[in-house]
Amino acid sequence: MSFFEELKRRNVVRMAVLYGVASWLILQVANVLFDALELPPSWVRLVLAVLILGFPLTLIFSWIYEMTPEGLKRESEIERSQSITHVTSKRLDYIIIGMLSLAIGLFVLQFFRPPTIEAPIAATETAAVPAQPAAMPAEIPAAPPTAQAILPDDKSIAVLPFVNMSSDKEQEYFSDGMSEELLHLLAKAPDLKVISRTSSFAFKGQNIEIAEIAKRLNVAHVLEGSVRKAGNTVRITAQLIRAADSTHLWSETYDRPLDDIFKVQDEIANAIAQALQIRMMGGTLSRREGGTQNLEAYQLYLRSRSANLQNTRSSLEDAAAYLEKAIEVDPNYALAWASLAENFANRADSGFLDATKGYESSRQLANQALQLSPESAYAHARLQYVYLNFDWDWAAAEAIGRRARAISATNPEVLNQAGMLSYVRGHWDDAERQFQERLVVDPLNSYTLWNLGFTYYAAGRFPESEAVYRKLLEIEPNFAWTRNSLGKTLLAQGNADEALAVAQQLVDEAERLKYFPVFLQATGRQAEADAALHAQIEHWAGAGAYYISMSYAYRGDHEHAFEWLERAYKQKDTFLSTIMGEPLFKNIADDPRFKAFLRKMNLPVEPVPMNWQ
Repeated sequence: MSFFEELKRRNVVRMAVLYGVASWLILQVANVLFDALELPPSWVRLVLAVLILGFPLTLIFSWIYEMTPEGLKRESEIERSQSITHVTSKRLDYIIIGMLSLAIGLFVLQFFRPPTIEAPIAATETAAVPAQPAAMPAEIPAAPPTAQAILPDDKSIAVLPFVNMSSDKEQEYFSDGMSEELLHLLAKAPDLKVISRTSSFAFKGQNIEIAEIAKRLNVAHVLEGSVRKAGNTVRITAQLIRAADSTHLWSETYDRPLDDIFKVQDEIANAIAQALQIRMMGGTLSRREGGTQNLEAYQLYLRSRSANLQNTRSSLEDAAAYLEKAIEVDPNYALAWASLAENFANRADSGFLDATKGYESSRQLANQALQLSPESAYAHARLQYVYLNFDWDWAAAEAIGRRARAISATNPEVLNQAGMLSYVRGHWDDAERQFQERLVVDPLNSYTLWNLGFTYYAAGRFPESEAVYRKLLEIEPNFAWTRNSLGKTLLAQGNADEALAVAQQLVDEAERLKYFPVFLQATGRQAEADAALHAQIEHWAGAGAYYISMSYAYRGDHEHAFEWLERAYKQKDTFLSTIMGEPLFKNIADDPRFKAFLRKMNLPVEPVPMNWQ
């Protein structure tokens, strides 16, 4: 008898086949069960190792089980042994056939089962989207078609605001600052898409599942954690979650003195980078250029950020005071200098400061930030804003914008300034693309949404503009310019009564007067429109001649419209940079003086913007 025949007789071959099929089935069950229990992948590898080790032992056992020399048996025993061996072989055959059938069935089921793919984010349609509770963050406006069809990049993350576990609720800004600092550190990683603060912080204090947050922000990973301060000690807990299956990829708790807070931030960011298996082409993560190692200065900066986002006269003044104190504590804190530059420009834009005073101060502050930190993309962007809105020097704005992009092409403020330069020149498609690109990393940023809404408005895409402004009202109801901008968009669509109703909701008298004469004029309330125009001139003649020129232009009063346009030019009115495509000038657009004015600002004259047809 050959060796192979002896193996068959002793059922070793059948046992090998049976063991292989059974092992495959066990591995399938282990994969499903361990995934449901959120056990690490190493457990599956352990089961595989045990099965591999058991294979030769099983074969040896099968051989020994049948190892009685038949020459020592009596004839009757040999016949009984052969009968038993035959029955055993048949039973093994049935078991093998059954298990093979089960294995084939599982394989076919897996092969033909359609893959589970997360549906892409659908374009926002105002009429089709049900109203959401006020506490829930609104869905973002529709992204470009190319962005909607792409599933979340595996190298993408949102940093949620860390929960303040301290007894002192005044320390809320500290836990927020911890999240923001980690966000900036991770943004330095090559090829890592990091959702910016404005969007990820929109979910603060809301009981929303991690998977839902990740879906809204279109990211694959979420970082969350908590901060507890006690005296001079801080405990920071952080955990990295894979959104697809809520798996905890990494978690750690740090107990450190406050003096080491920045070191802890670096430790956490590096651990996350390793957990995501990111190749750090630029070296290990480190604190961004322009930061500070002074805890007091850092905390003052965090307070300024919170105040700045409120965008009111008092909050902007508070933000400036915090930043000035931070600079006093740490004169080399370049980020604080650049943020103060933004603050002065914002106050000038809102009419809280004289334009020349506000923008010249902004220029000096941005230059100071660049002296301290020449590689700060944010500081370059702040100087570009001065060239764009105050100097009307498009060539200089483009040059410094190129420099900023070379430093950090994904910096949200760099992308925002690139979009603004495009819409100033009437390049609506470019502007839309650049703003949408920023919204990919910062989908709930109110300033970028306003810019996108204006781009649609100036391009004559009024329904899209209206949708963006309505979303902006849901996201940030107190954003200064939203209601007037929505009113202008409604007016351009022939909804004058609704435009007036929206403007009447404005509490701030100065803000309401910007376009109130136009809305009243459009509804046929002539006497009230005349009175509103008189009030507008009294309030805005010294710092907002641009609004007055639009009121006269809408009335078709060419002489007064150009008189106030010239005054706006002499005042260095910052909103003159938005003149391209403004429908309120359509009644004087054919006047040669209008084209001459555009030439004086070095703006394109031909073709006439598309929505003036």
